[in-house]
Amino acid sequence: MGFIDYAVERSFRNEKAGRVVVFSGVGQGRGYLVRSTSEEQRIRAFLKMYFFAQFSIQMLGTLLVCGWIGTLGGATDRPSLERELVRGGIFLAAYVLVVGLPFGFLWRSYKKAVVSFVSPQDEVAVARRPLDRTQWLALAALAVLMAVLAVAILALVRPR
Repeated sequence: MGFIDYAVERSFRNEKAGRVVVFSGVGQGRGYLVRSTSEEQRIRAFLKMYFFAQFSIQMLGTLLVCGWIGTLGGATDRPSLERELVRGGIFLAAYVLVVGLPFGFLWRSYKKAVVSFVSPQDEVAVARRPLDRTQWLALAALAVLMAVLAVAILALVRPR
């Protein structure tokens, strides 16, 4: 099972009311009953297209912006904090234009398309899922990565 299939699978749950789909980012604590397997397959296909488009925009946009920053910045002999902050600001501005803008359009069309797959009568309340083992490991890895990054930045800033 790939990453996109995993993301789509997390959108579906078995609740007391029946099979439920929970659209990410569309109403916290709300899910919609899925009446048939054909309806579920339609929703799965839609979610796969959305997650693939989202993943593509983020990955390709990030690579494009990183390439631009690498080309514009060039190789420097010794990085300074000011130079790296300027490069970070340029990266952020370019990222917002190259990734944020298309993602905003995609998000707006996603929210409009969701209502075509479900009806308001099928809305049910769903509880939040507790974090599973992989999510805890991912959070721990992120915390370690942030700590290493903070130590690296402090080592760069500290005068010798």
